[in-house]
Amino acid sequence: MTRRTPLLITVAALTPVMTAAQGPPAAPCTEATPACTEWITVGEGPGRSLVYRSHGLDTPNQAITNVLVVVHGAGRNPDDYFRSALAGAFLAGKLESTLVIAPRMASDNGQGCRDELGPNEISWHCNTWRSGGSSLNHPDVTSFDFLDAILRKVARRETYPNLRAIVVTGHSAGGQVTNRYAMSNRVHDVLGVPVSYVVSNPSSYAYPSDERPTGAAWPLEANAPGFILENGPNTTAFRSMGEGRGCTTYNEWPYGFENRSGYSASETDEQLKRQLAARPTTYLLGQDDILPLSGFDSSCAAMAQGPTRQARGHAYARYVNESLGGHHKVVVVTGCGHNGRCMYTSDEARPLLFP
Repeated sequence: MTRRTPLLITVAALTPVMTAAQGPPAAPCTEATPACTEWITVGEGPGRSLVYRSHGLDTPNQAITNVLVVVHGAGRNPDDYFRSALAGAFLAGKLESTLVIAPRMASDNGQGCRDELGPNEISWHCNTWRSGGSSLNHPDVTSFDFLDAILRKVARRETYPNLRAIVVTGHSAGGQVTNRYAMSNRVHDVLGVPVSYVVSNPSSYAYPSDERPTGAAWPLEANAPGFILENGPNTTAFRSMGEGRGCTTYNEWPYGFENRSGYSASETDEQLKRQLAARPTTYLLGQDDILPLSGFDSSCAAMAQGPTRQARGHAYARYVNESLGGHHKVVVVTGCGHNGRCMYTSDEARPLLFP
């Protein structure tokens, strides 16, 4: 008995002890209520924007290994997307180790967007928040500056010392945000944490040239029901639109690179192309997202990219890979249409969102 005592003391000395000062990590915040929100100051302030988050953004937490930033759709309903992302994290067994953040791109411009704003809350333009547009009441900052601020905040090692991956995703209009933000953001290479992007079911993408897809650029099942483009035996997957073939806006930002404004205006076309090809991106497409529903963009500029959201995603990934040398991936989610909850809780999505 006496001979065993020193060994017991040694083992006890080597066992980590949770001090009262450290305490156990706080339980994740899983309700879309004010208690699960925080403000993010954008630029020099005082303008700020709201986020829902599952863990405190300034509370040190060694349990956090992953961050998921999920951008809402055109309804500007971050509470719904927060719930969907939390459901995905629960199914993946990652609620404790993943910080889920759902930013709110609030807008009150009196032209279709009438969100109630909090004190000093930034009002983003009703449409251009999807492509890095400037704020209405704080024009010195853009919606992509808001995302930059979020990523810089979560990448601080003093808060999350064990963070190993950040995923930025968005569904529908949020997918448009993710596509444009992935190619243009200026924090990707300076955070010290790997960032990947999951673009889910957007209605349009930003093409870096005047080429647009033909029916040879996507699989047959991505067509709308009863709609099949007839392709000749030598039809190429992409061809120049030239002067637009009656669609003069097809290559203007955010559908193309011409006349860019907001966050990306200071970057060159070549810089955007390099970043687009180099940054790890997956296109998460609903198998049944082949109908013109839920805010489907049927403008000529969008229709030039394909007849359905699924077709547009297949074609864009192929363009980036074949024309720019990228290594982007396409993942089709079985049984999902244009539904963020279905997409983010699917078996196919979870490994991408919670790596």
